[in-house]
Amino acid sequence: MTKIKGLTYADAGVDIDAGNELVQHIKPAAKSTKRPGVMDGLGGFGAMFDLKAAGYKDPILVSATDGVGTKLRIAIDTGYLDTVGIDLVAMCVNDLICQGAVPLFFLDYFATGKLNISGATSVINGIAEGCRQANTALVGGETAEMPGMYEGDDFDLAGFSVGAMERGTALPHSVSSGDILIGLPSTGIHSNGYSLVRKIVEKSGLTWNDDCPFGEGTLAKHLLEPTKIYVRPAVAALETGKLKALAHITGGGLTENLPRALPEGLGANIDLDSWARLAIFDWLIAQAGLEQSEALKTFNCGIGMIAICSAQDVDAISAALKQEDCDPIIIGKITEGSGVRYTGLL
Repeated sequence: MTKIKGLTYADAGVDIDAGNELVQHIKPAAKSTKRPGVMDGLGGFGAMFDLKAAGYKDPILVSATDGVGTKLRIAIDTGYLDTVGIDLVAMCVNDLICQGAVPLFFLDYFATGKLNISGATSVINGIAEGCRQANTALVGGETAEMPGMYEGDDFDLAGFSVGAMERGTALPHSVSSGDILIGLPSTGIHSNGYSLVRKIVEKSGLTWNDDCPFGEGTLAKHLLEPTKIYVRPAVAALETGKLKALAHITGGGLTENLPRALPEGLGANIDLDSWARLAIFDWLIAQAGLEQSEALKTFNCGIGMIAICSAQDVDAISAALKQEDCDPIIIGKITEGSGVRYTGLL
């Protein structure tokens, strides 16, 4: 009888050795994000964190999860994989800080059809960089090789972050009419609206690697500018004891996200002339012929987060933000009513 050659997991398209090699590649990156409270390194079945060692007395845990969305399509198609990991961290930790919770640790999920160690290492090094920017520990994650689920070089990312705050310090709190809106500038599109962005680029006739029509370098370089991580300036503002609320301007733009930080019965007036739009938004709006209302509920339009405080506390909050390399702009105020109303033009 002819002996049948035994199948292996590798024959089915899953390379366990490649996964183990990737872990070795990323251990130094994860180690560089260690902060007080982390109890062990990569490789266990779970990650432990000591809240007492992190300085908390009566902590409330807050969690967040998110992805990068179709911005990944541009990164995959161009091979520029160094920054989408920063986006992944930003989308989670920027949400946590809006609750008043300081992000403590982060985990990622990386799924692909065939593991490319070099590409995956670039992505996870980007995640580690995002964690360093947020003073958040990368404590683990999952790399899933799933042949038949993803084709070619395609992959997907998800992120998970946990933060903490002392009981009774949650945001938002005591927001009232007359409070001031302080805008924190964005670095670009961040990680929302990319299905529309891709449609606009397709309609323009340009490719990702064409010269950018509104800046130096390729169009992809500008479209992949990573999301700003606001944790350090937001923590500085929190520590003044004068911050009332934060709103992360993500999907839904200014129009949909600011009301999430407001109590019932309050709205906001925003002066669109109070900040200079980035050239990337001018180009997208012009190429698509976007109505102003559509742009404002799709993109951040240059403001990635909004801080809210009393009028008498604007100087203290602004000073704290500036200490952490943030350039705050007064963009409006809280009013009676509901919704966001705009003056000026994009």
